[in-house]
Amino acid sequence: MQHELAKLADIPETGSILIPFFGREVHVFRAGGEPRAVANACTHIGGPLECRDGKFICPWHGATFSMEDGARLDGPAPAGSRLMRLPTRVIDDALVYVWGRD
Repeated sequence: MQHELAKLADIPETGSILIPFFGREVHVFRAGGEPRAVANACTHIGGPLECRDGKFICPWHGATFSMEDGARLDGPAPAGSRLMRLPTRVIDDALVYVWGRD
């Protein structure tokens, strides 16, 4: 299964864009210049995330996460937890969610 998330030209160099994804939302962003996507859900209690100051921050309780690898940096989210990263691939001029066999 493949599903286009965003055109590469629409992904900002800093920050993120929120994209609808099968009834939920994902943040699409660049880390180290590479396009990526993570679920818009804090690992603490599933709150939404904001992209600020080069990090993902949960406005509910202040948990922070790295944009590089999704790792918890601080706050009440479980130590060692990571944001859910979606399996993606660049195909032509877009970031595409890919699942299963090609």
